[in-house]
Amino acid sequence: MTGRGNEKRRISPRKSWYDNLDAVTSTGDFEVTFHLKRPQPSFLTLLASGWSPVYPCHVPARDMRLHPIGTGPFKFVEFKPNQSITVTRNPDYWKPGRPYLDGLEWAIVKDTSTRLLSFFAGQADVYFGVTIPQLHDVKREVPDAICDGYLVNGSRNLIVNRGMPPFDNPDLRHAMSLTLDRRAFIDIIGQGQGAMGGPMEPPPEGLWGMPADMLKALPGYGPDVAQRRIEARQIMEKLGYGPDKRLAVSVAARNVPPWRDPALILIDQLKQIYIDGELEAVDTTQWYPRLMRKDFTVGLNVTESEVDDPDAQFYENYKCGGLRNYTGYCSKPVDELIERQSREANADKRRQLVWQIEKRLIEEDARPDILYVPGVTCRRPYVNGLISMVNSIYNGSRFEDVRLDQ
Repeated sequence: MTGRGNEKRRISPRKSWYDNLDAVTSTGDFEVTFHLKRPQPSFLTLLASGWSPVYPCHVPARDMRLHPIGTGPFKFVEFKPNQSITVTRNPDYWKPGRPYLDGLEWAIVKDTSTRLLSFFAGQADVYFGVTIPQLHDVKREVPDAICDGYLVNGSRNLIVNRGMPPFDNPDLRHAMSLTLDRRAFIDIIGQGQGAMGGPMEPPPEGLWGMPADMLKALPGYGPDVAQRRIEARQIMEKLGYGPDKRLAVSVAARNVPPWRDPALILIDQLKQIYIDGELEAVDTTQWYPRLMRKDFTVGLNVTESEVDDPDAQFYENYKCGGLRNYTGYCSKPVDELIERQSREANADKRRQLVWQIEKRLIEEDARPDILYVPGVTCRRPYVNGLISMVNSIYNGSRFEDVRLDQ
């Protein structure tokens, strides 16, 4: 991940998580010591997260891409592109008696309607990613299904390429932020369920996000959308745009519903300030490479945070030169605040610094967050031991305690 190994590996956005790591030394077969350049209370959290797998040194990276191995509860069996991933029980797993299951088969189904019908037909024991509209159908068609709801730690946000004229003009970007009607997004996508927030997942699910009353006082978050759009149109008119001179733009989004659906709402809201957007649906295989090359003008992105910690969010997405800093935002004062909060051992003092950073990022239209959507996992009643994580992604994916009580 740090890029300091002898073998070339693919670029990891998590590289910045370990910029503070100076060296790792071994004191025997069962112990290593991590030497940090400075104190960093979040380091263990980052290291233990689901996005920090430990790879064996003796297996070449090219082999790991085709047949990954590790010390987890399950062993890799087969990957069929666009069809399925199969794993089997690891008999040598370090935790005695685990896992309970003989194996797992992940069916890769891009279309959410097809996925829903598969669950109805009993072809799947668990359906991850049930939408709120689908939840009503599940309760009707599979009345004994157990469904767990939670707020997904992933913000739908507006990304604007700051190096691309005319979007290199901060006034134009601010007008785009002002026109956002976040409540409309929540009402349409989540049927009234969801939350507004800044870069950090909002409370109570998120531990670091700023309180709602503080958020409402910031630009773009107040309830008077009509007044904000008047202000946004005035900005656009000063820039030479208006009813007779509209700005045409391509709005890129990954070609899957969580990206594509809110992008369509975004396009409709941009029309209110003389911007005519056209959806550009980008295949998943091309989406992230294009973002990293900054090969886009305007887009709708989902910024998932693996773990609810400011270091995981800020270093990747907002620090100057961060690999997932797709908009090209860069502020030295904000970078200094990011470093200060990372060193701070007192959680309350650190939270105050985090709120300062969030406030600056919102005021400077770094990457306007639109909404956090609710997530739902539905399972058959005989599936037990499955944990739905509240404020992280993938940390509950070991499945070592999942069992089928039939």
